[in-house]
Amino acid sequence: MNKVKSLRPRTKAVLPGAMVAVALALSACGQDDPGNRPAARSEAPAPAAVKVKEPLVVTYDGGLHILDAATLKVVQSIPLPGFIRVNPAGNGRHVMVSTSTGFRVLDAAGATLTKDEFAAPKPGHVVHHAGKTVLFSDGAGKATIFDPRRLGDGLPQSTTHTAPHPHHGVAIALANGELVITLGDEEKRPGIQVLGADRREVARSEDCPGVHGEATAKDETVVIGCETGALLYRDGKITKVRAPDAYGRVGNQAGHEDSPIVLGDYKTDPDAELERPERVSLIDTRSGSLKLVDLGTSYTFRSLGRGPHGEALVLGTDGALHVIDPERGEVTRKIKVMDQWREPLEWQQPRPALHVRDHTAYVTDPAGKKLHAVDIDSGKVTLTAQLPQSPNEITGT
Repeated sequence: MNKVKSLRPRTKAVLPGAMVAVALALSACGQDDPGNRPAARSEAPAPAAVKVKEPLVVTYDGGLHILDAATLKVVQSIPLPGFIRVNPAGNGRHVMVSTSTGFRVLDAAGATLTKDEFAAPKPGHVVHHAGKTVLFSDGAGKATIFDPRRLGDGLPQSTTHTAPHPHHGVAIALANGELVITLGDEEKRPGIQVLGADRREVARSEDCPGVHGEATAKDETVVIGCETGALLYRDGKITKVRAPDAYGRVGNQAGHEDSPIVLGDYKTDPDAELERPERVSLIDTRSGSLKLVDLGTSYTFRSLGRGPHGEALVLGTDGALHVIDPERGEVTRKIKVMDQWREPLEWQQPRPALHVRDHTAYVTDPAGKKLHAVDIDSGKVTLTAQLPQSPNEITGT
């Protein structure tokens, strides 16, 4: 499953995935809008030729770069004002670009930013799973669901689900047509609701204060983060995984379709202006348990990933990529990638970010204006490229 979480560090009750103009927001129990209509403005240019076989997309202050993953060379630079975010569309070619007006469609393989846009006030989370992509608009409280294979010739037909109250949340469409969505409003977010293909309620739990983030594990088990642990959903049943601390917040997760264990962050100080945690969580969906792993260094909301064999990967502020065996709950390797760094207080400011494709981990180095390619199997940095601007976010197709 491809997904990208919309994230930001928490201050007080604000969670690290939220953003000012581009945040997660999704919901609870609205009604589906009638019809299958594109939820946006759309122009349908002729399909572009493939210019980049395996594109990477990196944002910077003022635009984005499209790079060739094999060489790390910039193929195309596209100016785009404002703070932008990028997430895989889920079809191997396109990337969703979140701007101040909605979700723009970037043809990454064609190195072209199209005019197609899903209009959305405060566009936030983008989740791809089971052949469907779900976009969520914080400002409208609307989840838009579509088949990403239909991108490229104008906007695809879509269905929508609107929450009664816009809020910071997340949604995921499952293979059987169910929709897992968060519950809440602008003041609080207590849990999740599962809607069937007919959008009638299948299950609900409000035992998840500060609900945030999602990941999917083996057997399509959905994991949702809470300030007291996590919720698991599978086969019509929601179960609670309790944190070992009274406040033990899991807010960002990384799953692997072949692994029953989900990697999550872990924070314990509800009053910190910016907590710099040094432990990560491993949530076992088989036993419903949570185990903590001490890294000995801090990390950020852009530090989590999974390797080709289900390895848990964490990019630390010590400049190393920490490789964790999720079954044993132990760090097995530390791959030195860059110099030490410190997370900035403002979440929009660049900090090193991790993106994994197949057997390669791509790591941004904003301070050095560099991008590194790391072979996960050998533990070696195989390629380093100098970038024209300091990179912020990174994603791929």
